[in-house]
Amino acid sequence: MAKRAKAKAKRPRAAPKFPKVSSGELVTLLDFVRYAVSRFVEAKLTFAHGTPDPVAEAAFLVCEALHLHPDQFEAFATARVTAGEAKSILELIARRVSSRKPAAYLVNKIYMRGLPFYVDERVIVPRSLIGELLDSHFGGGESDPGGALIDDPAAVENVLDLCTGSGCLAILASRAFPNARIDAVDISKDALEVAARNVADFGLQDRVMLRRGDLFGPIGDKRYDLIISNPPYVDAEGMAGLPRECRAEPKLAFDGGADGLDVVRRILNEAGRHLTPEGGLLCEIGRCRPALEAAYPETDFLWLDTEDSEGEVFWIGAADL
Repeated sequence: MAKRAKAKAKRPRAAPKFPKVSSGELVTLLDFVRYAVSRFVEAKLTFAHGTPDPVAEAAFLVCEALHLHPDQFEAFATARVTAGEAKSILELIARRVSSRKPAAYLVNKIYMRGLPFYVDERVIVPRSLIGELLDSHFGGGESDPGGALIDDPAAVENVLDLCTGSGCLAILASRAFPNARIDAVDISKDALEVAARNVADFGLQDRVMLRRGDLFGPIGDKRYDLIISNPPYVDAEGMAGLPRECRAEPKLAFDGGADGLDVVRRILNEAGRHLTPEGGLLCEIGRCRPALEAAYPETDFLWLDTEDSEGEVFWIGAADL
């Protein structure tokens, strides 16, 4: 009996049994999106990597298979798909279900603020809320009722991106602050290799400097007009319950310790020594707001909302640090 059980344990996992699709049954881009959504829902996939739901993810994969920007989907939604294109789309759908890896890893691409970034399993899939805030809360963003956090983006000379990962926030910061030089720091050599590829793709080697090390370690005594960070902030309970898709990503990019604030505390404790007098820290912490406010009851955090979140990113000025 023991030998039989052992042999059974070694059997490879069966491939997903999709309904057979005959030639001509799926014709347009919309047909393939509908088919993908049905397969994704049936497989109970998780969507947390730049696409919020199965419809958005299906459209993303169909567009990638057809070499279309996501913004072009609507224009081509009713266009017919060739036999070769159909094969590529169906293979991507099957891989998404069987591997349960984030879709971005399957196509080595993710979009933030409409820009394409290269990603692979050396980095977390970018989905930071800070990208939207760089557009909306600096230089007179209308969504900030209290006015811009930095009045003149052109006057910003130095920006620090801590835990840069794929480098996407550093690159977005270079667009928000056209005269700034950006230092992008990460402890992971693998992540910085991905970031270097993205920096080169955007031709920003002269403005975005990649530095390897632990938080502020690689920058010495340098001061910045702005520090941005999307650090690891998942608490122990969250780490234990990560969906399978997220477990395909580097654990280092998630694990924030027991209450999720291990890295955030270090950033708060050191950031004041690295900011100019009028500078500030913009930091994403997910659902850790209650823990952070309990840990720092006397600190005046300004909580910033986005289209899809409330109270997951804070701003704090140098004077308050």
